[in-house]
This record gives sequence, structure tokens and C-alpha cells, in this order.
Amino acid sequence: MNYPEDQFSYHIITYGCQMNVRDSEIIAGMLARVGYEEQPVAEKADLVIFNTCSVRHSAENKVYSKLGEYLKLKQRRPDMIVAFGGCMAQLPEVIKKVKRLGADIVFGTHNLHELPSLVDEFRHTHKKVVRVWQQHGEVMEDLPSLRKEGLSAFVNIMYGCNNFCSYCIVPYTRGRERSRHPRDIINEVERLAGEGYKEVTFLGQNVNSFGSGLNEEYDFADLLMMADKVDGLDRIRFTTSHPKDISDKLIDTVAAGDKICEHIHVPLQAGSNRILQRMNRGYSREHYLDLVTRMREQIPGVAITSDLIVGFPGETEDDFCETLDMVQQARFDAAFTFLYSIRTGTKAALLDDQIDLTIKKGRLLRLNKLQYSIAADLNRELEGTIQEVLVEGPSKTNEDRLTARTRSNRIVIFTGPPDLIGKLINVRITKGKTFSLFAETIQIPK
Repeated sequence: MNYPEDQFSYHIITYGCQMNVRDSEIIAGMLARVGYEEQPVAEKADLVIFNTCSVRHSAENKVYSKLGEYLKLKQRRPDMIVAFGGCMAQLPEVIKKVKRLGADIVFGTHNLHELPSLVDEFRHTHKKVVRVWQQHGEVMEDLPSLRKEGLSAFVNIMYGCNNFCSYCIVPYTRGRERSRHPRDIINEVERLAGEGYKEVTFLGQNVNSFGSGLNEEYDFADLLMMADKVDGLDRIRFTTSHPKDISDKLIDTVAAGDKICEHIHVPLQAGSNRILQRMNRGYSREHYLDLVTRMREQIPGVAITSDLIVGFPGETEDDFCETLDMVQQARFDAAFTFLYSIRTGTKAALLDDQIDLTIKKGRLLRLNKLQYSIAADLNRELEGTIQEVLVEGPSKTNEDRLTARTRSNRIVIFTGPPDLIGKLINVRITKGKTFSLFAETIQIPK
């Protein structure tokens, strides 16, 4: 690859999940390695990269709108290069549309590592470069990354998904499950701890499937215990856990680990067995409730959070009431709630009993009202308790206060000196609200 002969800047626009955030860190690292400099103002960058999400059409529409803005800007700045990648770029119909709109470079999730050479090719030929692998290759190790300064870092442990939920496009854009070797993951965690990161979050579409494709016998619980022994690290988190694959061994490991946080994100999606079957989720409401019971019995103080979809095709009022009943029984500490939206390319998009938008919106309001009341109740129950928190920085809503996070992933706001940032301290919870806790310090760290 030819290195840039002059200063050349880039800006990455990231959409979607933590996996995309991590991909953008790798893109930044690769571009920095060949001498490109990050430009914080996108309109001034020589290279603008779209790292996209295809989970919902609404997300795609936002991307197209923003892409249009930069392609208009490109008419005034013809030397600016626009690259389009991520999950959207894995879809053939998107590739055609983006080429027609005028993107200079199109790349996919499977050949992310090729981006610097694609940029180099375009800069030398001035001809559009479209290169999207339809099949994934081997897991690429030793790619550079440029993480933002902070206390917490994302670490990919596996890629792809084998579950094929009927509403989800991810298996088509991210490919089949393949795992990184535990040795490579732990080496990365050790490097991060040495660089001063206090917390890592393991990422995978279904972390419980970790071990897929490895020649040696490892599972996710084994990896967690290996990471728990890394010196200099304070906390380990992970997302996402599929309910059908959470084992007793994993529950016991979370309970036993010193650094493994007592928070498990376990998407329920729906409370009706009929809808769960239509979603191809692979478990029943009875299985899920049993799982919740086991986690709460084995892991003291565990926070269980979830994803919930309302208005899935064919969902009746009775089906929706079963979801409300599940939320009432499971008592989630927090939940991300969504209206079902048609995702072209999935089986659910072909179902002919789609739900009216007005009905979906009404159900979402009822669901949120219930979930918010439960979250507020659970947070109020913490008033007066002592919690260990990692101080993250100034509060986003009040710079005179600090924001911190409990092991159970709750946001805590309190007053304290800025030199507490980056430290573990104990606080007493004084007030519990729906989305956060307020506290006072009771112990200055050693």
C-alpha cells in the first residue's frame, strides 16, 4: 500500500450497535496506521466513512438521508471521498442503490480489513471501488484499533449468528458464528488493562455460543474465568445472551467471578409462546421464567435487563397481555422496547397479518408504563444501600456532579471532586428514580 504523500483526513459516521462501534475503532486504527488523521468535523474531512446498521428500515432511512447530505457536499468538494460500509452494504439491493447515488467506495462487514487498500485504489484510479464479500473468511487478528480515551473498552469475542430469528437480518449481514481464540482475547484484555482501562465488555451476537468453530473445547464460562484473573482489570461485562443458551455453568461463573459484573442482558422479545415460536426464538415463556429464577437465586443482586418487541405479525391482544404478564413476573431492571417494523429479507416480512401502526403504538405505551414503574420501584428499593461504583466522569446533565455506574449497570449521580474519575468508590444511594440513582460518597478510595 502507498502511504499518503500529504496530510489526509477521515471522519467515521457510525450507526447501530456496539459491534459497529468496535468496527469503527478498527477502521480508525487501520487508517491511522497508514498515516491518515482523524478530522472531528465531518464536513472538513477528505474521507467520510459511513459504518451502517440494517436492523430496521428506519435506521436505513436515516443513513440514506445523511448520505444524501454528503453527496451534495461532494458536488461542492469533488475531491472529498465518500465510503459506504457496514451491515447495509452486505445487502445486494443496497449496493445497487448506493452505487447509483454516487458513493465512491462500497465495502462490507466481511472485508472491513481491506478498507485502507480500497481507499488507496480509489485515490490512484479515481474509479469507483465496490468490493463486498458475500461469505466471511477467517477471523482476522492483530488489526490495529483506535479507541477513544475512557475507562471501558469493547472486545469482540465472536462474530456472526446462527439463530435466524424470523425478524432479524443479522445472520445475513454478519454471517455464521465464528469465535476468536481465547488466547487472542485474553492477550487483548491484558493489553487494555495495561493501558489503564478499568472495564471490558465482551461482544457477540450471542456470547453464550462462544466456542463455535474452535478446534479446542472452550465455552463462554471458561473465557469469563480466564478474564477474571487478568491483573489490573476491575470489571467484566458482556452482551448479548440468548435465553436458550444460558447454562447453569455460566450462571455459577457469573456468581463466582470477582470482576464479572452482576448484570445479564437476556432479550425476551415476547411473552406469548405462540409469538415466540413465530419469531423462531427457540424457548418458551416457562423456560425464560425458570431461567430468571435460577439467575436470581444464584447471583445475589443480579440485574436482569431485556429487549421487547410489540406488534409482531399476528400478535393479538391476548398475546400482548402475556408479554405484560411476563414483564410483571420477571421484573426487569431495565428494558429496551421496540415497535416491530418490517425488515425486508427476513421471514417475518412475508407474513400477511401485520399489525396496524396505531395498535402497535398503543401497546408500546402500555408496555413502557408498566416497565418504567417496575424500574422505579426496583431503584427505590436500593435507597439507603451501599453500592460500589466506577466513576466515569462529569454528569451529562450537570457538570457540577459526577456520573458513575454500579456493577449492576445502573447510572449513579453524586457530588464529588473530579479526581475521583476512574476510581472505584463506595456510595450510599439517597434517591432512586426510573432511569438513575442519586447518591452521596461514604468512602474515599485508597
